[in-house]
Amino acid sequence: MTTAMMTNVEAAEQPHRLTLGPTLAIALLAVAAMSVMNLIDPMMRHDDYPAFFADGPAFWNKTLHEGRWLNYIWHLREVVTPAWLNFAVYQGLWALFVASLAVVASGPKGATWYTAVLALMMLVSPSEMLISLWFNTLIPGLAVVALFGFLACRVSNRTLRTLLPGFVIVSFMGYTTYPLLLLAICIARTEDKSLRDLAALLFLFCASFVAAVLTVYAINWQVHGIFGVPVADWREPTGASGLSGMLANLPKLAETFEIIFNRNGFGFAPLIGLMPVLTVVAFWVLIKRAWIEALYLMAGLAVGLALMVLQVLKIGVIVPPRAFIFAWIFSALAIVRAVQLLSEKENLLGRLGRNAILLVPSVYLILAFGFYSGFVAWQSETRMIAQEISQQDGNVFVYGDPSKITVAEEAGIQSYKALPFRLKQLTGKTVTTCNTQADACPPKPDLGDTGLTEVHIRHSDVGTFLIFTPLPKDDASDPA
Repeated sequence: MTTAMMTNVEAAEQPHRLTLGPTLAIALLAVAAMSVMNLIDPMMRHDDYPAFFADGPAFWNKTLHEGRWLNYIWHLREVVTPAWLNFAVYQGLWALFVASLAVVASGPKGATWYTAVLALMMLVSPSEMLISLWFNTLIPGLAVVALFGFLACRVSNRTLRTLLPGFVIVSFMGYTTYPLLLLAICIARTEDKSLRDLAALLFLFCASFVAAVLTVYAINWQVHGIFGVPVADWREPTGASGLSGMLANLPKLAETFEIIFNRNGFGFAPLIGLMPVLTVVAFWVLIKRAWIEALYLMAGLAVGLALMVLQVLKIGVIVPPRAFIFAWIFSALAIVRAVQLLSEKENLLGRLGRNAILLVPSVYLILAFGFYSGFVAWQSETRMIAQEISQQDGNVFVYGDPSKITVAEEAGIQSYKALPFRLKQLTGKTVTTCNTQADACPPKPDLGDTGLTEVHIRHSDVGTFLIFTPLPKDDASDPA
């Protein structure tokens, strides 16, 4: 290859190598600041512990009912790493994804002030905060998404789209809506936008998504003997076979969106409406000033929402807020781009827009810090219990429901199983839950008047008893 040819190749590839470092550094600092209270001793949901313990059999059921085969393979690893390290890796991967997407959205012109603000706005997604409590399980899926984002900063748009089908299939087996994050990256990466290109991209994505679904179905057929992903009974599905059944599921659809809006606003009325209003205004601005960009983003958001609506109406389940990460991502992309367009000339609308996109990450960083701080009391209480029982030999028996005590409810503990898993994490001991395994437990000691105390530890020759006596709701909220 001649020198001239090499120069031409380098010139052609230069726009594909976008500078990621500064934006990633900002994202890492922000994610560390907002989750610092959860870094040393991170909170885990009860069904995330099998991934922490690398317990494949405990996760096996989800391969059938959720198609999470990538996560199952992750459970088969033999190395068990500390929870703090796993959480740090997960949050680092999230920071890498949002930084990559922000840089890709900025394009060859390079990182700007808007790039950093966009990264921060995506970083504080409430849906991501909620799902981050399953960090042990989701590390491999998020790693696939983050890798795709990183590659988007290094390869051409054509190469990225060539890689899309494979990444969609693999990420789908990590979490169902992760492929929508890949679609957001492809949309942001597209420089030469046109109706024909948009149609081609949507066709490619939809075909890849269908291939991902069929791949999971085929694996389930080969392994479980079922072609499909049957919904677990605990989700209380009300499957619809026709239009009447889908109409009957409309209340579940309304409840799904009511929950997601409430969670995105942390139950605070002004915040509940903030992002939806900003999103509507942003799309209005984009339609007026950059209609083709608006069409790309609206199409991506519409595809994701259509999948969610179809799932609710067809299967009859409430989709949890954590599945809607994509909606926040597309909204952030639209809002920041609209403010950029409004700010091309110095005016009042531009200044208001810049203040708005600074307000969102600022407020939500504080709320995220509060969210992760809300688990400190539960973690501290369980550490004290673990210290007490670790000094004693013998079995450990649990009476009562530990998920109903005050600190557990404040932390949103979802199951009585959380405590046995937590104590196994801290002490290595297996705990017997007597409410569900009565035959394996000796008689419960008499506590007498428990007063306002909810946690009682008793030792005897047969072992250690952990007895939980949750206060009535009124007393728990106001013990005085």
